[in-house]
Amino acid sequence: MTAPLIFSIIIPTYNRLQRLQECLQALSRLDYPRDRFEVVVVDDGSETPLAEVIAPFETQFKLTLLRQTNAGPAQARNTGAAFAQGQYLAFTDDDCAPLPNWLTVLETSFARAPDCVIGGQVLNALPDNPYSTASQALVDYLYSHYNVNPDQAQFFTSNNFALAAHDFHRVGGFDIAYCPTGEDREFCDRLLNKGYRLLYVPAAQVYHAHYLTWRKFWQQQFHYGRGTFRFRQARSQRTQKAIRVEPGWFYLKLLSYPFRLRSQQPALLLALLFVWSQIAITTGFFWQWRHQSL
Repeated sequence: MTAPLIFSIIIPTYNRLQRLQECLQALSRLDYPRDRFEVVVVDDGSETPLAEVIAPFETQFKLTLLRQTNAGPAQARNTGAAFAQGQYLAFTDDDCAPLPNWLTVLETSFARAPDCVIGGQVLNALPDNPYSTASQALVDYLYSHYNVNPDQAQFFTSNNFALAAHDFHRVGGFDIAYCPTGEDREFCDRLLNKGYRLLYVPAAQVYHAHYLTWRKFWQQQFHYGRGTFRFRQARSQRTQKAIRVEPGWFYLKLLSYPFRLRSQQPALLLALLFVWSQIAITTGFFWQWRHQSL
């Protein structure tokens, strides 16, 4: 008898061949039975064909390459999920490298909480890059705030979380209006609104190698601001309440967070990048508000 397929790993990718190769290499080292998981790579319209990158791994695990016209990572994840055959969908990104025990930890977590959404810890793979370090530290702060109770978590990034396939489809998948960022936050909020429980499991770890420059860091945070406005607007419409932002103490704690970290980067530099990120996010927030109001 054929063993049941437990996990479908969904990976959206766009113009990052080297990173995708490293991600697939990490998946080839998973300490999980090869007949119990599949990998679905969704090419979101990359300029260079991916067949040569994919080919060496097709004999190592069940691997499918799908291709779509460039539409953003939210649509790519939905495309992969629609094809997937596993009981659970595990999402990561092409610039991520899950640790060998990733699926084992997720399986253990689902054994005790099969109806939950499981999110793991994301680790910075580029500690020498101050912008990548600051970007991940900002996410770490959000996790420390929203997931202070691991059994009642509120937010996971889309590069390390998993849930039952039928639950993903039941809530409608990712909202493709969130492009290029913010779909993960809205998806988690929608899950919570529909009564699902989010469980934070730090032992399910992936390394994230997102190389950033000063300009790319600004662009990333600017787009986060755009996504934040869309998210606040959607939540306001869902709850019939005015758009609200976090209280002042949230931002005071955020700006002091770099001084509590153990990092190769100077705490003052990270704090300055945190300030820069908030300027970019605020700019993106009001840019989106203005353009949606026209």
